[in-house]
Amino acid sequence: MIRIEPKLDAASGLYYVEIFQPAEAEQPFVTTEPRYKTAAAAENDVIAIIASRANSPKA
Repeated sequence: MIRIEPKLDAASGLYYVEIFQPAEAEQPFVTTEPRYKTAAAAENDVIAIIASRANSPKA
């Protein structure tokens, strides 16, 4: 299980995402750059990336 948390970057006004694995971890496993205009856009992009990787044929 993972936990996805969008965070607002005060300096840029954009959102970034912290991904925690396992879900109860205190420190993020991955942190993106602030590039999203909304928290929802940040979450949706991460979910889309994970889904596309999960559906990619394995070589």
